[in-house]
Amino acid sequence: MTDAAERIGTIVIPRRFCGPDDSGNGGYTCGLVAAYVDGDAEVVLRRPPPLDRPLVVSRDENRVLVHDGPHLVAEAAPTRWEIDLPQPPSPQEASAAAEHYAGFRRHAFPNCFVCGPNRTPGDGLRLFAGSLPGRGVVAATVVADASLPSSQGLINDEIVWSLLDCPGAWAVERHAEDRPVVLGTMAARVARPIPVGSRLVAIGWPQSRDGRKLFSGTAVFSAEGLPHGYARQTWIVLTQPERA
Repeated sequence: MTDAAERIGTIVIPRRFCGPDDSGNGGYTCGLVAAYVDGDAEVVLRRPPPLDRPLVVSRDENRVLVHDGPHLVAEAAPTRWEIDLPQPPSPQEASAAAEHYAGFRRHAFPNCFVCGPNRTPGDGLRLFAGSLPGRGVVAATVVADASLPSSQGLINDEIVWSLLDCPGAWAVERHAEDRPVVLGTMAARVARPIPVGSRLVAIGWPQSRDGRKLFSGTAVFSAEGLPHGYARQTWIVLTQPERA
């Protein structure tokens, strides 16, 4: 934290919202940080977000900084961007795609809050985005159940960011050469609030590659095809082999 930075709050990432076992899910973390930015935000994760302890949030000019002691965990800034959304699949198509979720066969982080197959209903989101034949996207259905953080009957924005996270990883996983990917940067827009109990369709699609950086887009829609939110992401391919 620089001398010019002004402390503006703290965030805590409960263990329920992990990605890897010992750090926060990237989308959930980015959503917590984005709450301190007016309008659309782009969040960069600088190190694995630690669980179950207060992280200091400060503002330095137009940047929001999150520190764990002396260590910079994340930073965010306002951004302006647009994205071309693919046509959403129907809930029936998305459910069929989820049956082919690659994470059922191999998953680096099987306890991930969003996409971990080890998580039970009402605990994790169990968002299992599988390939949609002929469409170039991965897709799944998911229910915004009452166990999720909410206010006045609407799911909290950090959960919308979570829904927009992991489909992007599974959209690019075939380009990662059997190595895990972790979220590096995420920009997202919450277009419509999500009522508790909604059945949703989430999709992800690959965009480009630059060495160990993989780029993807994601979106989450109502069952009727209206967009609730969308995102762009940068994924970093880790160097160690993926765990089975």
